[in-house]
Amino acid sequence: MESFNFQTLVNQTQNWVSEYVFVASNFTQLLIIVVTWSLAWLVAKPLRRQHKQWVEKQGKYLVPGTIRNATNVLVLPALWLLMLWLTTLLARQAEWADSVLTIGSSLLSAWVVIRLSATLMRNPFLTKSVSIIAWTIAALNILGLLSPTKSLLAGLSFNIGSLNLSMLVIIQGLIYFAIFLWAALLVSRLIENSLKTSVSLTPSMVVLSGKLVRITLVTAAFLIAISTVGIDLSIFTFFGGALGVGLGFGLQKVVSNFISGIILLLDKSIKPGDVISIGETYGWVNSLNARYVSLDTRDGIEHLIPNEELIVTRVENWSHSNNRVRLKIPVGIHYDADVKKAMSLCEEVVQEAERVLQYPVPVCLLRGFGDNSVDLEIRFWVNDPHNGLSNLKSLVLLGVWEKFHENDIEIPYPQRDIHIKNPIEIKQDSS
Repeated sequence: MESFNFQTLVNQTQNWVSEYVFVASNFTQLLIIVVTWSLAWLVAKPLRRQHKQWVEKQGKYLVPGTIRNATNVLVLPALWLLMLWLTTLLARQAEWADSVLTIGSSLLSAWVVIRLSATLMRNPFLTKSVSIIAWTIAALNILGLLSPTKSLLAGLSFNIGSLNLSMLVIIQGLIYFAIFLWAALLVSRLIENSLKTSVSLTPSMVVLSGKLVRITLVTAAFLIAISTVGIDLSIFTFFGGALGVGLGFGLQKVVSNFISGIILLLDKSIKPGDVISIGETYGWVNSLNARYVSLDTRDGIEHLIPNEELIVTRVENWSHSNNRVRLKIPVGIHYDADVKKAMSLCEEVVQEAERVLQYPVPVCLLRGFGDNSVDLEIRFWVNDPHNGLSNLKSLVLLGVWEKFHENDIEIPYPQRDIHIKNPIEIKQDSS
């Protein structure tokens, strides 16, 4: 066995570097990469400055923050990548060496895709999936295995009726659908944000329009992705009929909740911001979704109520036509107390409360004579039920308590009089 010769290894390394690294064409391509980066850096500086000025003026109202951050970060690499693509295309047209340019553009393309996905996608799984796909395509392209891999995947095919599907078509379809779906959701968010700023649309119409736009764009993304890979859309006629049967049997509740949600938006009976009570649940409508309504309570609990339940169940909407709500607070006083003075004090308390409306005028009524007290009732109106009612009732009762103590108005409590009679002697019959 021949012993290891370090000098031989050094010589072989030098020969490999001389043959593959220190080559004029490779140096030229490396120089092109450096020059294109320098040009991109020079052009990116004023572009970033203009982008910042536009955002400060009006862009922040039109474009979400994630997209603004992505465009600002990717100005330089996007320009550099565009220049590399153009120089690679020119080199191929002129039949010059372009191996180093191809490697650089492939790596930079993968990095841009990964950076963009990391900026725009909040789901770690999706970001990681995009990263793996981007680096895989870049590695195959660098090694010259991209075309053989596509040919191999195209050969792995199977038939579904008259439709021939290959693994390449399936993968391309999934990639196209993911891209178009992401674009559709992005555009729908932009449209929804612009609808929210419209003063001519009611909250219900804003939600309904946003959902219709999202459904339309997602459906269009699916159809475009299918047609892009060359699948005839007429084959989905059969699947549409099967889907209808499946909806009729297995997805009745889902479809019912979806239709109920559309009805709620159209008839405007419930809209975001409304204060409603359904059963023992009371809170504010946070959002209307395709399947449920999100209801926030003052306890910090979010209730997800199916849309169908809001259609078939009795619902109390405290802010349907207007926000005015009348509150009734029962108060009991002692029979020895001055009733008229107590009623006047109660009215004085509610008139001093900040949230109580002065018209209709707050009143205190005599409701009856109870077993232990004279029963009064304070009635007043508020127009901000979303700020809470229990806290206002507590404030009024506390004021009544203080006023009664200041004016010697006694609040009674249940009491019973027990009468003990003299015992009766029971005589026993001696017989």
